[in-house]
Amino acid sequence: MALEDAKKQVDTAFTRKGLTGLAFENAFAGATSFLRRTYSKYLAGVDLAITGVPFDQAVTHRTGARFGPRAIREASALQPFDPPYGWPTSPLEEMAIVDYGDLAFDYAHTPSFPGLLTAHIGGILAAGAGTVTLGGDHFITLPILRAYAEKFGPMAVIHFDAHSDLWADDDMDRIDHGTFFYKGVKTGVIDPKASVQIGIRTHCDDYLGVEYIDARTVHERGVAHAVARARAIVGDRPCYVTFDIDCLDPSVAPGTGTPVWGGLHSWQAAACLRDLAGINMVGGDVVEVSPAYDSTGATAIAGAHVAHELICLYHWAKYRK
Repeated sequence: MALEDAKKQVDTAFTRKGLTGLAFENAFAGATSFLRRTYSKYLAGVDLAITGVPFDQAVTHRTGARFGPRAIREASALQPFDPPYGWPTSPLEEMAIVDYGDLAFDYAHTPSFPGLLTAHIGGILAAGAGTVTLGGDHFITLPILRAYAEKFGPMAVIHFDAHSDLWADDDMDRIDHGTFFYKGVKTGVIDPKASVQIGIRTHCDDYLGVEYIDARTVHERGVAHAVARARAIVGDRPCYVTFDIDCLDPSVAPGTGTPVWGGLHSWQAAACLRDLAGINMVGGDVVEVSPAYDSTGATAIAGAHVAHELICLYHWAKYRK
């Protein structure tokens, strides 16, 4: 950290010159964009856009994930001083990243939301940038994947979660965070044979051909096994990584709407994400952070680290493969 810079840097989300570089303003001060990236709606020359989707209309238990993007941005202020530990690269210095801000939508007109989100992500992709999205409940991944499938075809998906989100629901207009994967498979935006779920520890009647690696398997057979299977399944296909924060055990990340015991520890998730380096990742998200249920802020900190790791995976796929 350049301590001398902290004396004069502030509000770099608005005052930064250029789109690359670390940031050294005081972590407790200033405008809290994600990793102190520049807030911008202009995507010319941008590699990656961070965007927030503060939507939690579809949760089955505790609401509050609409505050996830704000909390994750604030927690990320601890990270932009140095390159990410353990990576032989520094995406903030080597890649043009902006904070594209949040999706605007009418909270009182829920049926219009999915189309708005698909168009939002589609516009970013059309400009040539990728996305890392801060949620929001897990329903948001379905409209996002629709935009990705329009560009890349049926997607390979790596899905970290306590739940399969494969509840059978053939009403495609119904909005529910527990059905996004089911509807993605049924409508052809997710390729089940090229997708994998990691960390599962709740019942599912039918996985629709999707391989799953439950939490116990990760604990007993290790991160290396889970990563090797995930790599084999997605291959070199364009891949989307979605991380529900309740994949982590509630002792690590209590601030979520549907916590389930027996989950991954943060070190296991960190190792999984890091060891996936080299997959053809074209986008990702972290969802279900509900800060009201975690007075320590640990869940938002975990969410910010997950999003930073997704940036690293995207950078590795784009520039290092």
